[in-house]
Amino acid sequence: MPLILLSAALRRRASFSERSLGKSLGCILGKRPGFSIGFGTRTKNREAITLIVLFTDFGTTGPYVGQVKAVLLRKAPGVPIVDLMHDVPAFNSKAAAYLLATLVEEFPEDSIFLCVIDPGVGTQSRLPVILAVDGRRFVGPNNGLFNVVASRGLQVSIAEITWRPRRLSASFHGRDLFAPVAAMIACDEPVPSTSLSHESLTANPWPENLAQIIYIDHFGNAMTGLRAFGLGRSQRFIIGDVVFHYAETFARSPRGQGFWYENANGLVEIAINQGNAARQFGLHVGAPIRLV
Repeated sequence: MPLILLSAALRRRASFSERSLGKSLGCILGKRPGFSIGFGTRTKNREAITLIVLFTDFGTTGPYVGQVKAVLLRKAPGVPIVDLMHDVPAFNSKAAAYLLATLVEEFPEDSIFLCVIDPGVGTQSRLPVILAVDGRRFVGPNNGLFNVVASRGLQVSIAEITWRPRRLSASFHGRDLFAPVAAMIACDEPVPSTSLSHESLTANPWPENLAQIIYIDHFGNAMTGLRAFGLGRSQRFIIGDVVFHYAETFARSPRGQGFWYENANGLVEIAINQGNAARQFGLHVGAPIRLV
């Protein structure tokens, strides 16, 4: 290659590398004086690294999580991605709402939660929204998924996402709409949106604490939507015709016996010492719990 052409090629490559590096650093460090998500701008000297947190019912055996991550890595290079949950009970925005509200506290302010439990995808039954709740941002469908986290927040803003991509499939808004919006927020790019009132959150009669099973984990333990704070050790729970007494730890309950305890996230959980409570007692998501 002639020397002049080689020099030009190297300059183009260097220019491309500088642009890529600049975009990566801008997304990672968020050093610009403020950010806008279309319904309000907050000015803050942001030194903490922004995280994108994935919370979906996609499962882990198909291509869907990988496709969402591909969009995030392309549009927000260098931003850390956390796989919080991909086995949220499928199509169940009610159970998801209580799980999400319980799990967000572990994450720092400026975390961006990309949440997709969206049985109404491709219809007019729900709006695509962004929420800001006490410094954390949430992107996903307005189908009840964000109601509990919003009800427990002190500072809450909500906006409808009005931006649309060139390609928007009817069945995969997680990849085509919500992932690009999460990337925009991570890179401090304004997202076209329209402010909404708090009443715009999908109305539902869900209580502050939900006396139902909301999740069955790998061990067969049954997590409920009840917060354990304030419950006494004499409290008992009935599921079906089975009574569960309190035990502080697994080891304090006889092997093979069912009990309830306060799990690491502060919720009432049904378990068996070295056993599978869901299988032994026929527990399932949505099963009601009675306090006695």
